[in-house]
Amino acid sequence: MSTRFGNGSWAVILGGSSGFGLATAHKLAEHGMHLCVVHRDRRAQLARIEPEFEKLRGHGVQLLTLNADALDAEKRAEILDQLAAAMGAEGRVRVLLHSVAFGNLKLLVAEKERPHPRGDARGALARALGIPRERLVAAADELFAQGLDELHAVASPPQYPARAFLDAEDFARTIHSMGTSLLDWTQDLHARGLFAGDARVFGLTSEGNSVAWKGYAAVSAAKVALEAVARSIAVEFAPHGVRCNVIQAGVTETPALAAIPGSAVLKAQARLRNPFGRLTQPRDVANAIYLLALDDAAWINGEVIRVDGGEHISGATS
Repeated sequence: MSTRFGNGSWAVILGGSSGFGLATAHKLAEHGMHLCVVHRDRRAQLARIEPEFEKLRGHGVQLLTLNADALDAEKRAEILDQLAAAMGAEGRVRVLLHSVAFGNLKLLVAEKERPHPRGDARGALARALGIPRERLVAAADELFAQGLDELHAVASPPQYPARAFLDAEDFARTIHSMGTSLLDWTQDLHARGLFAGDARVFGLTSEGNSVAWKGYAAVSAAKVALEAVARSIAVEFAPHGVRCNVIQAGVTETPALAAIPGSAVLKAQARLRNPFGRLTQPRDVANAIYLLALDDAAWINGEVIRVDGGEHISGATS
């Protein structure tokens, strides 16, 4: 039997117009939780977003949507003023979800082609088939684009932009936006007394927290920082009734994934690894957040919880 949240329960979702944030907004609204959705989108994108917001309103919950920079301290204060007014005396924030995807995806250094210690596999296969190497790769590219994931190793390798490389400022901005800004929101909500007595704070991480993907170094550092901050929130805010956990989603089709260089290969590898043969979906993550927001999950605190169908533990493809 599904559980509906109390009438005064609110969720603050940072980055709620797409991906994990939007899916979580839908899931929580279905179960009676009011929503404050903070997003940052250009005017041209609003035509896509507003129908989603109408669906949220259709669940009979209050919806406060704010197209603003969640990373700006002054904007955050304004948002919390509006949230407090919308919630009234009885409302409290039960869920804070940090789903901000704003980071630099650049290489550290220009790529250099590695030698093939056992020879060029594509060339060897082309010679065995009696066709030009270029024809083999072109055919593999076409079929890989059509969804034949097994051909990712034969198709053309991903091309990574080499016009600019990560610097200290890139790291600082990414670590703040996708990592330590979780603490800013947690501290400000607490200082204003807006948290419920049994509040749940969530961050989002990925397998890139321990695996090096090209072009992902700054985001990887941000995810590690987020996890460290979340652990400290779990310990230091516990006496105030706040639980904090991080969701490690499997590779998921989201706008953030599409921005990662080589994302097509990441998706192919994930589908081949995953015991269920598919990518994680935003709804999978939303379902987990809903479960962790229930009263019965109150003793889960300070954890990194994988929501990936077993992708992480799968050691071989078939």
